[in-house]
This record gives sequence, structure tokens and C-alpha cells, in this order.
Amino acid sequence: MEIRTLTADAEREDAVPIMQQLWEDRDREEILAWTREDDYHLFGAFDDGTLVGVAGVRIDDFLHHQRHAWLYDFVVDEPRRGEGVGTALLEHVESWAVKQDCESVALASPLDNRAVHEYYESQDFEKWGYVIETDL
Repeated sequence: MEIRTLTADAEREDAVPIMQQLWEDRDREEILAWTREDDYHLFGAFDDGTLVGVAGVRIDDFLHHQRHAWLYDFVVDEPRRGEGVGTALLEHVESWAVKQDCESVALASPLDNRAVHEYYESQDFEKWGYVIETDL
């Protein structure tokens, strides 16, 4: 498994179909737009040269968190789930975050996705609160 930063437009284009498994309601251009933002870092996990998972991270410092890596996008290609790709990718993000002087990795997750919560809890993430929002 090779994990590297996806910086070229062609690499980000390759990531779109996998990211759309997480963001089914987002089109290609919308996904490419946010992955091109200067403070967004997109990592890709490759198996024998094939992209099989992605993680999108930004470094932030707000609310109760000190400097932290916020995991916006984290998805493994559906046929490859359960093979350890996500764990390798998450370990890479955590290692990268330490090198960036982050104190934690954090994310938001839909309330009804218990399987995702169980995965993160198995990776030593703690649930400490809720994200509460309203549509405008």
C-alpha cells in the first residue's frame, strides 16, 4: 500500500469517483473545486498503482480544539472496504497531522451511520459531542 498526497489535477480527477461514494449529491466540478483549495490536503491510498481510498484534511484552530486536522473526506472504494485500506490511510493522516504540530484529528459524522461510528471508535476516536446545524 502506497499513500501519497494528490496534488495534480489528474490525480484529483481520479479521486472523484471514490469521493462520490461519500458525497453522492455532489458533482465532479464541485468536488474538484474544494479539493483544489490551498489549505485542503488530499491523500490517496494506492494498491498496485490503483487508487483505492482517499482522505481530505484541513488544519484548523477553532472552538474547543487547538490546532487539529479536520478530516472532511474519508472513503475507501466500496469493493475494497474491510481490507485495511482505511486503517492505513487513517494512520497516514495521523502521522501527517503530528508532523504539522496538530494535537488531534477530528471529524463530523451523520448520526444514523452506526457502522462508521464503530469504525472510528475501533481506531481510538472518542465521541465527545454533536454537530448541530440548521439549513438556511
